[in-house]
Amino acid sequence: MMEVEGSNTSMNRAPPQSSFLRSSRSKALYQFKQQKLPACKPVLTPTSVITVFMLMGFVFIPIGFVTLRASRDAIEIVDRYDVECVPEEYRTNKLSYITDSTISKNCTRYLKVQKHMKAPVFIYYQLDNYYQNHRRYVKSRSDQQLLHGREYSHTSACEPEESSNGLPIVPCGLIAWSMFNDTFTFARESTKLKVSRNNIAWKSDREHKFGKDVYPFNFQNGSLIGGAKLDPKVPLSDQEDFIVWMRAAALLSFRKLYGRIEEDLEPGNVVVVNLMNNYNTYSFSGQKKLILSTSSWLGGRNDFLGITYIVVGASSIIISIIFMLLHLKNPRPYGDNSWNKKSLSS
Repeated sequence: MMEVEGSNTSMNRAPPQSSFLRSSRSKALYQFKQQKLPACKPVLTPTSVITVFMLMGFVFIPIGFVTLRASRDAIEIVDRYDVECVPEEYRTNKLSYITDSTISKNCTRYLKVQKHMKAPVFIYYQLDNYYQNHRRYVKSRSDQQLLHGREYSHTSACEPEESSNGLPIVPCGLIAWSMFNDTFTFARESTKLKVSRNNIAWKSDREHKFGKDVYPFNFQNGSLIGGAKLDPKVPLSDQEDFIVWMRAAALLSFRKLYGRIEEDLEPGNVVVVNLMNNYNTYSFSGQKKLILSTSSWLGGRNDFLGITYIVVGASSIIISIIFMLLHLKNPRPYGDNSWNKKSLSS
């Protein structure tokens, strides 16, 4: 009996380890509430600051040169065609040329290849002085309608391209209405080049933002025609040129992917481009360019990132040198607060 009672007493007694944990937690909670938790506070001495800036420079500058070299490895051919594709008699009044449907918009451009361009060669069109980021323009769309079609009727944001002739417009809004409609065909000498226009849009956009059973309806049927027309028999998720256009650009100059040439281009080749100069950029002094470009491991040609790394690295080294000279000229021992005493005495 005594043994049993002793065992019951030991079972009822709280284990010392659990009480220790409770006290530790309460102590930590108290320190947290009173902001007394231990913390690491680096001491910024002149030597450490100079060292950090110097290391930043030595790291950033090589990264910048590597990035810039990778960007320069991408080969580009850029051709501005909006002026050259206007007949001589309309050069002084380009707006009348682009708005007159009786005038032929056919144009031929010749692009000479200077360096070997390995397939795939990406085809872009570039628009300059085009504010796709304007607040009214960006809001003039209905993402729910693009995904669900006519069953979604709350499309007031699409004004003034919400409805036409009493019927809803699918897709609605100014972005869809103003879709780019210049077309291009490519040939090398007398041989037509194979151009792929598949997989030019983001996969996430095709699968999650544009409905597979949503078809264009009553589109570009109003009194004022904007840009390109859409095939009413093809769902929006399969019209990739439209999906590319609907991803609005953030800057006034932007490029959008048109397709890919699936053949290598050799030095000396002349690419013949037959295009239809349909898109009106003349009313707002915009520019149109056609770009053929290869890519590197970093992507397309863009010197901004490499130049930024070099500028930041060089600035860091210059700052570290200035700090070093100031420290050598007016050294102050660590912990010396004589400057504070002088200010107090005065």
